[in-house]
Amino acid sequence: MKKQIIGLISNRRVILLLYIIFVLVASYQSYIGKTSFYDGGKEYTAYNNYIIFEKSFGHLINHQDLYAYYPDEHWDLYKYTPTFSMFFGIFSIFPDLIGLSLWNLLNALILLFGVYYLPKFSELQKGLILLLISIELVTSLQNEQSNGLIAGLLIFSFVLLEKDKPFWATLLIVLSAYVKLFGVVGFALFLFYPHKMKAVGYSLFWTIILGLIPLLVIDLNHNIMLYNSYLSMLVNDHSISVGYSVMSWMETWFNLKINKNLVVLAGVLLFLLPFYRFKMYKEFNFKLLALSSILLWIVLFNHKAESPSFILAMTGVAIWFMQSEKNILNISLFVLAFIFTSLSPTDVFPRWFREEIAKPYVLKVVPCMLIWLKILYDLMVMKKSGESKAVLENS
Repeated sequence: MKKQIIGLISNRRVILLLYIIFVLVASYQSYIGKTSFYDGGKEYTAYNNYIIFEKSFGHLINHQDLYAYYPDEHWDLYKYTPTFSMFFGIFSIFPDLIGLSLWNLLNALILLFGVYYLPKFSELQKGLILLLISIELVTSLQNEQSNGLIAGLLIFSFVLLEKDKPFWATLLIVLSAYVKLFGVVGFALFLFYPHKMKAVGYSLFWTIILGLIPLLVIDLNHNIMLYNSYLSMLVNDHSISVGYSVMSWMETWFNLKINKNLVVLAGVLLFLLPFYRFKMYKEFNFKLLALSSILLWIVLFNHKAESPSFILAMTGVAIWFMQSEKNILNISLFVLAFIFTSLSPTDVFPRWFREEIAKPYVLKVVPCMLIWLKILYDLMVMKKSGESKAVLENS
């Protein structure tokens, strides 16, 4: 029985089929789900986020402001770049159910194949990572979010850097930033690899190319206006939210309302602290832990982090756990993350616990924060592979 279970988890086709099922079920549930009502009694679809993305392409080609309110179409603002709006034109040509399913499929499969292309992991370890993050993935899919896509792009960029392909790695990181600005944190990976000046040039190249893609349907002046509007929206958005972040934890647990920029700056300094260990830059485990740190940091210090954002954080947690020593501390931290980050918002816990404890005290954040600090510690004390036993299995 044990061998059969291991065989199933190690079977790529089984995990792929499972992910496709997740996509189809989550998409169909969103499509037929109950509508939501907001101020004024306006009725919206249950897949409101997808509608926001889809409608943005129509606004783009009609030379409208992407960042204005369109309450007749959807609730909330569009908060992505004009380039992402252009990209979403592909999905807008399909009926909602098909487009929604394809969008969720893209998010799930980019992440799945990103994990499967990670070097030096066994098939069992890769399958376990994908199973361990599946709860958070479904949450992201049910909200039609782009977080699975971001996680997959960052992992793929790491894989490409390992294969000495910085040109394509920079494309994926720049693309992730054009989807969500926090993707720029992925550029930290380039510190560990040669050809840094080439990477800078490639990054500028892709930034310009992707930034100009909307010119296929609009003129330059309108594109500039849209990016100005986008930046203005980001500045205003930054001032009114703390999300599921370190900032929200500080406010709810200690009533500390510290300037967000100072908290983010402190987070950047902590994040960069282990990077002084230049002699470790060629160590695969060191770079892999840095990838985990990036995936966690993007959520922990994001003032707009929501429950669906935690597919990024839990992917970082799962990668860290697979390569870590299986001691009491590491196992305990992982169990805490699985229980309180992944399971606490679900029906596994009673409603009163979710509403009165888990949400108000942002329990999703705490285990991820502890694991991120543990990753920083691991990065600080890690020895060269010649000085200690290798942790990862060879695939």
